[in-house]
Amino acid sequence: MTIQTVSLNKSYGGMQGVYKHASRETKTDMVFSVYVPPHQEGAKLPVVWYLSGLTCTHANVTEKGEFRSACAEMGLIFVAPDTSPRGEGVPGDAANAYDFGLGAGFYVDATEEPFAGNYRMWSYVTEELPELVAANFPVDPERQSVVGHSMGGHGALTAALRHPTRYRAASAFSPIVAPSLVPWGIKALGGYLGANKDTWRKHDAVALIEDGARFPDLLVDYGDADPFLTEQLRPELLQSACETANIPLKLRRQPGYDHSYYFISTFMSDHLRWHAARLKT
Repeated sequence: MTIQTVSLNKSYGGMQGVYKHASRETKTDMVFSVYVPPHQEGAKLPVVWYLSGLTCTHANVTEKGEFRSACAEMGLIFVAPDTSPRGEGVPGDAANAYDFGLGAGFYVDATEEPFAGNYRMWSYVTEELPELVAANFPVDPERQSVVGHSMGGHGALTAALRHPTRYRAASAFSPIVAPSLVPWGIKALGGYLGANKDTWRKHDAVALIEDGARFPDLLVDYGDADPFLTEQLRPELLQSACETANIPLKLRRQPGYDHSYYFISTFMSDHLRWHAARLKT
């Protein structure tokens, strides 16, 4: 469980690091970032997992997310993994499309060839990377939360719904809430998991709720100027599912905001305060 340090930069009194390791799940080298806020020696800190969206790596939120000030203030470790395996021999989309393959792992463990050997992002972000981070950073494993954007919002919601006792808080920016019903998700889940849509349901937040999954409360922000809102994101489906299941959902429509990190960075501190309140209880 060794890691290689790629870079270290002091920020807000803490340390922003980028690291690389050989993954047992993806069979590739994986890069991830960790921000550790200033803290007393020996302290164990709560950890927020951030799952990124299509085409992203760890670097997008690390460079554009504007999370470090809030994390330093509230004592939160912030971890950002990559979105898919990469490297020589890793298969991508045959047509080099942005919404499948490299940069588009969709946080599932692929069962279809040629992707099954490397695309094990569910096990990577919910099992392997947490083990690695716990072994190398001052995290309190009893205080974890998860947040994500777009494809990563899908990943964050499904992780929380499938592990409701592991994560104390969950939120999302512009999540794909029902991938089984929208073009991005249909392409990805079909390509990675095959044609049997029953196997897709455990990777679909709305379907998980319909099938009985529960979480104490959720926070979701989306911009009403998001070009993907009506075709790909469909937050109203999550709202309906949560209302039926009596899951408290704070769904916020943000006027004029789009799908970009200008939007995410604007509301990142709000989300981190939401997480901190639940991580400190």
